[in-house]
Amino acid sequence: MEITTVLWREFIFFKRRFFKITASALINPLLYLIAFGWGLGRDIQIEGATYMHFVIPGIIALTTMNTSFSAISTRINISKIHEKSFEFYLTSPVNMYLLTMGHVIAGALRGMYAAFLILIISCVFGIHIRINLAFILICFLNSFLFAAFGYGAALSIDSHYDMSRFTVYIMTPMSFLCGTFFSLDSLPFWAKTFINILPLTHASVSLRNIVINGQFNHTSIIILLIYSIAFYFFGAAMSYREMK
Repeated sequence: MEITTVLWREFIFFKRRFFKITASALINPLLYLIAFGWGLGRDIQIEGATYMHFVIPGIIALTTMNTSFSAISTRINISKIHEKSFEFYLTSPVNMYLLTMGHVIAGALRGMYAAFLILIISCVFGIHIRINLAFILICFLNSFLFAAFGYGAALSIDSHYDMSRFTVYIMTPMSFLCGTFFSLDSLPFWAKTFINILPLTHASVSLRNIVINGQFNHTSIIILLIYSIAFYFFGAAMSYREMK
């Protein structure tokens, strides 16, 4: 019941702000494609493919990460600190695991919507991306885990200023280092080893391998699933902490 209630509320929120949400989801990917696609040129070859085919999967992974994280962290942060509406959940007889799941799935769906928009933009640019069930699963897992991370992060802080630390020290470095815009093959071994631990790396590389080679590493899905479970329980733990 808690999951469907949260999803319905988020659907109403999405429907009322459809054009604003769509426009904001389009801006960054469109700028990335213009700057890195047209700016660097279509004729550049990297890892056996054009740069546009190389960079679009990375942009999809990056956008699903940012959209899912921001969609949930902003909503929870505002409802907790300013509106004080999150306290109603804490004082009502709801299961926090189900409440967490509802918010996280809502954030994941926002991430999937952003990925869908990027695929449409890619077609406008004349780039057709190969999609299969593994591609959709990786996009969903990437969206789910960062929505869960955003949920837990928003509940773990006490002010809007604290929220920026997650963006500055975690989200922004991953945005540029996890193989979204360049190949990791040129990095030193120690740097590549560290970056390969991060979840966005597995999402970017796996989506790119599907688009370019039609295959992917099953280990990446397992790693993304582990991150998803860990961040989900992190969010649920933060919910129960708020009840104390």
